[in-house]
Amino acid sequence: MVKDTLIRLLFVPILGISISYLSGIITYNKYSVLQIIGSNLYFILTSFCIWRGCQWIHLKLRQVYFTKQNPISRIISICILSGFYGSLIASMFCVVWLKFSKEQFRWGSVSKFIILSVLAVIIFTLVYEILYLGKERELANKIVDRLDVELTRAETTASRNESDPHFIFNSLSTLSHLITYDTAKADLFNNKLAEVYKYFLISKDRELVTVEKEIGFIKNYFFLLQIWHEDKLKLHIDVTEGDLKDTWIIPCTLQVLIENTIKQNEFTVDHPIEICIKTDGKYLTNENTVKGQRAKFDSTQIGFKNLSAQYILVSNKNILAEENENRFIIKLPLIKLHKTEFV
Repeated sequence: MVKDTLIRLLFVPILGISISYLSGIITYNKYSVLQIIGSNLYFILTSFCIWRGCQWIHLKLRQVYFTKQNPISRIISICILSGFYGSLIASMFCVVWLKFSKEQFRWGSVSKFIILSVLAVIIFTLVYEILYLGKERELANKIVDRLDVELTRAETTASRNESDPHFIFNSLSTLSHLITYDTAKADLFNNKLAEVYKYFLISKDRELVTVEKEIGFIKNYFFLLQIWHEDKLKLHIDVTEGDLKDTWIIPCTLQVLIENTIKQNEFTVDHPIEICIKTDGKYLTNENTVKGQRAKFDSTQIGFKNLSAQYILVSNKNILAEENENRFIIKLPLIKLHKTEFV
């Protein structure tokens, strides 16, 4: 129901006084000042009774009509019932007024009073329904926006979890091989793998992590990739500690970009993929060389789209992408966090 306290306090007295005056139901020269005040209070009471009754009708009919139904039929029904109720109450109060006042019965003033009352009821019914439909639409938009937010988060979480079985298989296979042929490297691989999974577990339910932690995670993660792909991948990180101050990023963002790079490019020992991560203070840039063109994987495309949606959701900024014949560049907006506000 539309909260109408201020509207009611303003318009109930105005309608009570103006309708009685315009209809000529009160002959003012027959009454003293106190009697005129009392008469106006009486018709303000009439206006209040009509207003409250129409509110009750609105409320009950909204419970009958579903939101998805055509609102035109609801508005017509409310106008008809409210108009009928308004005419009935106006007639009853007119009869009482004529019986106890100094007025003589005149069809003209009585009918005018009833018509003006019904007209006011219909006008305010339309105003109320417009306000109510506006609130319905606002609420529906909020629900849709909230569902979009939850869907984006769910898809992002699913995208992160999607790579886990493949990642586990590669890790265990590599570790098994290293234990047999290179125990020192196997121990180092195991430590890096533990750090990577520790990051997965810590950041799994977080919206943001510091860029410093993300960079540390990528160094460990890339060590595992280099073991898997030997010397076919190269990583250069051109980010200083001063560049990372008070800057935040969506967790596992760089991992998604690196996975996309690996799955969508061809690479060999003689022609490795070179990945460079750097920042200009506003963006964290992930730049890689383009080596041929593999078939695009739907899962990585979904992951990248979800990542873009997450950035818009969290920072109201989008990811920028640039591409030429030799290089593909992704710019991630850096999020500055002060207390609890994003700037």
